[in-house]
Amino acid sequence: LVFLCSGNSCRSLMSEGFARVLKAYGLEAHSAGIETQGLNPHAVRVMAEAGVDISGQQSIHIDELSHIRFDWLVTVCDHAAEQCPVLPGPARVAHRAFDDPPKLARGAASKEEARSYYRRLRDEIRAYVETLLERLVAV
Repeated sequence: LVFLCSGNSCRSLMSEGFARVLKAYGLEAHSAGIETQGLNPHAVRVMAEAGVDISGQQSIHIDELSHIRFDWLVTVCDHAAEQCPVLPGPARVAHRAFDDPPKLARGAASKEEARSYYRRLRDEIRAYVETLLERLVAV
């Protein structure tokens, strides 16, 4: 299972973090981007608030995972879905577009206000990943 987004700095890393913590059904979770933008510190902080440590994860390009045969590719933003690469193997694709927290937080008056966008996204991703894992195993 690989979660894919534009820059692999927030959405896909958060998704991977929740999938790893939930340890659902023995699925091995990864994340990548169609570009790499580094690990977003706001994402790390709000995930830690939820008890999930993503500080050791890295922002990587999808090509770095080309040696892995995935059963599922889950795009978590429209841009990644539009640019979705062809992966080796029988990977099935699921898509759920989430807002881009750095974009939403650009006009924030404070770090706390900026983090509120990340918290909302974190909670949306958690709910999605919890139900996604159940659905993927049922297929």
